Amino acid sequence: MIALTSATGKLGSAVISAILQNKQIEPSGIVVCTSSDPSSSKFDRLRARDVRVRPANFDDPASLKSAFSGCTKLFLVSTPRISMDYNDAPLWRGREVHHRAAIDAAVKVGVKHIYYTSLAFANPSKAGVMRAHIRTEAYLASLKDVQWTVIREGLYNESWPLYFGYYFGLKSDKRKEIMVAGDGPLSWTSIADLAFGTAKVLAAPSEAWAGKTFYLSQNKTSTLADIARIVSKVRENNVELKVVSKKEHEKFYVETRGMDRPAVEWWSSTYEAVEDGECDIKDTTLEIMLKEASRTPKPLEETISEMLK
Repeated sequence: MIALTSATGKLGSAVISAILQNKQIEPSGIVVCTSSDPSSSKFDRLRARDVRVRPANFDDPASLKSAFSGCTKLFLVSTPRISMDYNDAPLWRGREVHHRAAIDAAVKVGVKHIYYTSLAFANPSKAGVMRAHIRTEAYLASLKDVQWTVIREGLYNESWPLYFGYYFGLKSDKRKEIMVAGDGPLSWTSIADLAFGTAKVLAAPSEAWAGKTFYLSQNKTSTLADIARIVSKVRENNVELKVVSKKEHEKFYVETRGMDRPAVEWWSSTYEAVEDGECDIKDTTLEIMLKEASRTPKPLEETISEMLK
């Protein structure tokens, strides 16, 4: 059996759907782990397919052991509680503490292979968002009693507003100028494409991916300046990109836009990594998988247009 975390998250739920739609793993061999109420009606469609739904909370090691019991594989999606990483969190004070709790619980109950979702930056990286991932990758590599696979998932097409100056008010944001602390090539990938590739990895025999670290991402890149042009075209209203220093970027979003300083400071280092080309991915693993299935990667332009309209 395989246990999958983050059952209601964007990537986690998409991976579960991909597995079931493509009939890659028997539903009776799937255990969905959730911090939500497992009896909730939102899991009815899974239970109807004979998928097990179990409670699991990163703050409760006992619940993790119970959730993973009887499983030989674990798909561990990184926890979204990013505030744990703020203020340069020292080792085992950031999100990696949750990842370690899940890994340790899995090892104790006899899980043989752990698949971890990292992010499509370099290692080492200048991006604060990678700190917990890098620490988790290192911890997995130090284990002797379990196989591991690190999947550096591509930057979601759907996450472009975060990189594009927190452009979350897709219909209400009237800024003519978007301030960022750097720009460079980014390999964007839709969640649906990531889920398809990830599901194939999970369904394959363990030996196919054991001990490997690789990227799942399309190789075509778009810069934030490219996104500005796409947004301008879709909205029929010119939006310019302005690249400033990291300090000026942080000051603007904290003092002018009213955002929390720890969050802005944690995120601003992302642009240094982007400028260094960390997100210009040349791994063809996902594109090969899609081609074999007669699929092509979903273009970023299409995602932006759908989200804005």
